[in-house]
Amino acid sequence: MTFITLAGLGMFSLALIIYALMPRKSDERDTVRRRMSGSKGGSELDALRRQARESVASKMVDKVAPIAVKPVMPQSDAEMSKLRIKLSTAGFRRERAPVLFLSSKTVLGIGFGLVALLICYTKHMDMMHLFGYSVFAAGLAFMAPNVWLTLAAARRSEQIRNGLPDGLDLMVISVEAGLGLDAAIQRVGDELKNVHPVLSEEFQIASWESQMGIPRAEALDNLATRTSVAEVRALVGVVNQAERFGTSIARVLRNQSDAMRVRRRQAAEEKAQKTTVKLMAPLILCIFPAIFVVLAGPAVINVLDKWIKNPNL
Repeated sequence: MTFITLAGLGMFSLALIIYALMPRKSDERDTVRRRMSGSKGGSELDALRRQARESVASKMVDKVAPIAVKPVMPQSDAEMSKLRIKLSTAGFRRERAPVLFLSSKTVLGIGFGLVALLICYTKHMDMMHLFGYSVFAAGLAFMAPNVWLTLAAARRSEQIRNGLPDGLDLMVISVEAGLGLDAAIQRVGDELKNVHPVLSEEFQIASWESQMGIPRAEALDNLATRTSVAEVRALVGVVNQAERFGTSIARVLRNQSDAMRVRRRQAAEEKAQKTTVKLMAPLILCIFPAIFVVLAGPAVINVLDKWIKNPNL
């Protein structure tokens, strides 16, 4: 019964942290709109709506997270900045995202360590095995959020990489139609909302930053930093260089789009060439033994049958 209680508490705490980490796009957009318009958004109706959206789970996480984050808090501002960039790459840009992420590591480590300790204790293991299994489970659970964050960032980067050629094509059309680069970025962000929502969100953030007074080069550099995609970083460098030397932006964007499509096709061909090598393992381990049993099985059965009937053969 104690094991079920501890496991339930651990899963409940993890669910609270994951719920609190989930981004709320509407809240972020309302905040950006209020900052751009200069309004404080302090009307009674908005306050009532915000209070209605706040749940008991979020309030509990706000109280527990600062306590759980103390053992794993980064010691320097550089480490905290690196963590924020990685969370932003995965799509978590809320102010308390680092605290919630670090607290999830502590909660998972302690929870799984206690569960492993209880399991080993019920199996009457000696002290050495009990301590070893508990530390191993706690360390594995402590590192699990890092693996999850790396996979989430890689998946989001892949989505941006796949949608970037289409976004560049729309940007080329917009620039050639007479729009400026800032207006083209905003238009592409609006048009890609249903097809490539991740890339659309990044373009919209870059457009909002430009509208709030941040220089275009800095807004594009922030875009490259947030996404952590090599293609976006190369695109930002080429665009900034083209603006500096007065080169045609439309031609630069078209060349970058063609180059990205070529690289994507080459990457697909490379994966196709690797398929034959990767198929060797399942063929040798799974298919060849079955074929061998089907082909050689009857002969082996006949030989064994004859040997049993006449052992002198």
